[in-house]
Amino acid sequence: MKTEAILFAGVAGFFLVTDVLYAVWSRDPTGTAALTVSFLMASLVTFFFATNYRRKGLRPEDRADGRVHERSGPVDFFPPHSIWPSVTAAGTALLALGVVFGLWLLLIGLGVVLAGMFGMVFQYVRARD
Repeated sequence: MKTEAILFAGVAGFFLVTDVLYAVWSRDPTGTAALTVSFLMASLVTFFFATNYRRKGLRPEDRADGRVHERSGPVDFFPPHSIWPSVTAAGTALLALGVVFGLWLLLIGLGVVLAGMFGMVFQYVRARD
């Protein structure tokens, strides 16, 4: 993941330089905000890849002598029957409709999205005795 971290660090640096130049020359708050958010998102992805590289080291596909069988096996755990992705999607739809129809619907959508997110995160947490 070192290569990905370096790649996204370059993207974040590009957005930072572009953002500063755009802010100085155009004085347009909308474009400046969009470029700032782009810089922050690229920085977030860079942080994720760099942190995973520090924790896990090189992956087999990062090494020249890596073999295919080194990456075999289960990828991760995916819940087989979960209602929470659908709840989150419905909340996102309500959130988008709330932008059009009013604050009251936006707040309801925000509540449904938060309920769906917390449901996904804490779905398999068991209470300790």
